[in-house]
Amino acid sequence: MAKYECDPCGYIYDPAAGDPDNGIAPGTAFEDLPDDWVCPICGAEKSEFKPA
Repeated sequence: MAKYECDPCGYIYDPAAGDPDNGIAPGTAFEDLPDDWVCPICGAEKSEFKPA
């Protein structure tokens, strides 16, 4: 599973780690994140992420 980087702030979403603080379990692919998920650092939408 590919990692994705938030263009505005540089946060890396790592599917192996997920985003447990926001209810995203480890092993969740970026493509499988809910449409309303946002960057936990800056609040950017999924559309502002790019493959890392």
